[in-house]
Amino acid sequence: MKYLIVEDFSGQAVPFIFPRRVDHVDMREQLPYGQVLSAGFLELGPQGFICSGGHAELGLKARPEEDAAIIAEALRQR
Repeated sequence: MKYLIVEDFSGQAVPFIFPRRVDHVDMREQLPYGQVLSAGFLELGPQGFICSGGHAELGLKARPEEDAAIIAEALRQR
């Protein structure tokens, strides 16, 4: 999967996860939020989420530990 972490209107980091066949730039254009904080690829490993890579055209890189924590918290069962 691919992902973008964006800052919502209240300043909170929000993850968007989407299929690999969708380009980061195309997804970015669909989002109503202003600032994109990071971008990359997402895998689920034995120890949890693994974030890597980035997107050169957007000038963004994955923040492995921080992004994984944001995604895990967003998907946590409540």
